[in-house]
Amino acid sequence: MTLAAKLLAAEEGAYNPLMPHTYELVIGSFAFAVVAFFLIKVLTPRIQKTLQERTEAIEGGILKAEKAQAEAAALQQQYREQLNEARTEAARLREEAREQAAQLKAELREEAQAEARRIIDAAHAQIEADRQQAFSQLRTEIGRLSTDLAGRIVGESLEDEARQRRTIDRFLDELEGSAPAVR
Repeated sequence: MTLAAKLLAAEEGAYNPLMPHTYELVIGSFAFAVVAFFLIKVLTPRIQKTLQERTEAIEGGILKAEKAQAEAAALQQQYREQLNEARTEAARLREEAREQAAQLKAELREEAQAEARRIIDAAHAQIEADRQQAFSQLRTEIGRLSTDLAGRIVGESLEDEARQRRTIDRFLDELEGSAPAVR
């Protein structure tokens, strides 16, 4: 059935509940045209503007994210380079410290050896001085005992200092000449 046939059948008195009245069709068509006009002229540009803004915001966000990611990658690379430089520097400083420690150890060893030699030399000098002093005291004591003994044997007093000294020196020289050297 065509639209004209339906209209004819509606006029003849047969009421079809599925078919609206003509005035409803006209008002509905007019309302649809107004809504369509409103949608096309007012709402569509606003929707397109909002969609465009969202698209730009999303694209801007993506660009910002890509830029931030590139910056993060560059910073990460820079930090890695700095870390490698720091490690290299730390290794160099450790090596320098080892070298300085070895040098300091050698210097301290040399100083200790020099100090030990100085102490040993001082001890030898002290021993020699003590030996000379003991020898001198021994010589004096032997001279005194010799003088006393000679005075008793000869029966005269050897109180004269010069004579006593000569006698002692002669006796000791003879003693040193006949005995092996004590050193």
